[in-house]
Amino acid sequence: MDIQHIATLVRETKGIITNREMVAHVREKGVADYVTQVDITVQEFLKDALYKLAPDIQFLGEETGLQQMNTDSYWILDPVDGTTNLMHDYQHSVVSLALCQRNEIVAGIIYDPFHEELFSAVKGEGSFLNGKPIHVSSAQKLSETIIGVGTAKREQAKDNFARFLRVYENSQDIRRIGSAALELAYTACGRQGGYFEAYLNPWDYAAGMLIVQEAGGTVSDWRGKSLDPAQGSQVAGTNGNVHDELLRLLA
Repeated sequence: MDIQHIATLVRETKGIITNREMVAHVREKGVADYVTQVDITVQEFLKDALYKLAPDIQFLGEETGLQQMNTDSYWILDPVDGTTNLMHDYQHSVVSLALCQRNEIVAGIIYDPFHEELFSAVKGEGSFLNGKPIHVSSAQKLSETIIGVGTAKREQAKDNFARFLRVYENSQDIRRIGSAALELAYTACGRQGGYFEAYLNPWDYAAGMLIVQEAGGTVSDWRGKSLDPAQGSQVAGTNGNVHDELLRLLA
């Protein structure tokens, strides 16, 4: 699979994502969970384009929801990770696309059309930002770095904010971008030492997981176990050095 060809297709979504008229068409899926016409149009565009490129590879997208895949190979797409950001023109929303083969992520792309940054990785070949190699932070402990946080489900807010406080007290600072994929991309390129969230679906973390790992970092659930890209999970992604320290604070 030619990652550059896939990247070109993903970049073609910029005109859709930056279309403010489309963004105005919003539907609420759940509490503080929204879908816009942009999400739907990006998903339809990439689903059609990827099918033409590789008709034997099936498709799992956020706007179709979790489902049992009956094939060894499938795409995992979040057409807009950071939909609430997009609604408010808070320009931190990305397209996240991963290729899963035999329950393993083998390629991943995260595209930020607002800053023209495209993060990519192919298993065993390293991670890149706009074609240049990237690596995780060299921080040895939390006190030397900032950590990204995700608020996950509102019913878990009390427990989540207690965790945020513990991490804040032990790190330089915390950040919340509002896009799990972008948080993982920023971890991969060393802008922050790590990121965690109490629950993410596969389309939120699949591409970012590989990009962090190929950049030299570690991604796991909060017990330190490997993630199953067919299921939602707690997620922690770090530069590796601070991973155990972060997990102890999340327990």
